[in-house]
Amino acid sequence: MSLIEIDNVTLHLGGRLVLDDVSMTVEPGEIVTIVGPNGSGKSTLMKVVIGALQPDSGAVIRKPGLRIGYVPQKLHIDPTLPLTVRRFLSLPKRVSNEAAHAALDDAGAGHLCMRQMTDLSGGQFQRVLLARALLSEPDLLILDEATQGLDQTGSADFYSQIERLRQNKGVAVLMVSHELHVVMSTSDRVICLNGHVCCHGAPEHVASAPEYRALFGTGTHGALALYRHDHSLDHCDHDHAQDHAHAHTHDHGQNHSQNQPQDKVTSA
Repeated sequence: MSLIEIDNVTLHLGGRLVLDDVSMTVEPGEIVTIVGPNGSGKSTLMKVVIGALQPDSGAVIRKPGLRIGYVPQKLHIDPTLPLTVRRFLSLPKRVSNEAAHAALDDAGAGHLCMRQMTDLSGGQFQRVLLARALLSEPDLLILDEATQGLDQTGSADFYSQIERLRQNKGVAVLMVSHELHVVMSTSDRVICLNGHVCCHGAPEHVASAPEYRALFGTGTHGALALYRHDHSLDHCDHDHAQDHAHAHTHDHGQNHSQNQPQDKVTSA
């Protein structure tokens, strides 16, 4: 059974069509990446997946008992507030030292336990947010632009940690990112969204699709090919495009949300 099934979801916000007949699935243990231009509805779709927004039509079907861990784009913490990483992990619900240390270790942040949150670098901060998401022992991790503001090395390290989590924990990952060549190279499937699903499938399939190139140009395909040649991962070679019939392609001849402001998530 799929962890998540989005079936023909349509959603308006402020009188504007943001998601138009969007369908997709996330299967156990796979990494699915959502890409698309600013204002394409990516973050809105994540809010629909976690239940923060209800669609106007269509259905969101979650596997019974599904546990979701969520890593937002960013989280503001008052810089005057003395707050260690360990204390942060116990907000709002207290967790044991054992659980906190295990989550930090899994996020590659075990050495940060007693550091002040305000003293962390961007990459360290995101790993702590990842650790917090892991406290619930999720079946599915949702990452909404989780490496925004990090340099290329920091982003690559973060996504390598995500891949290790998938391998060691069997957790599935649904993520949104603008870092096309890095993210697509670590994905099993890619869904290109621009209000509707433009194209979907294995990374190589999407990178060569006319709909994708119309949005991002042809240079990203070369970057993807180069990255795969140098840093290929075995799990990336599987073509799931035929296995997931619920990711549909709709060519409406226009971009419904091209002029929308980009969705933002600023808190957990």
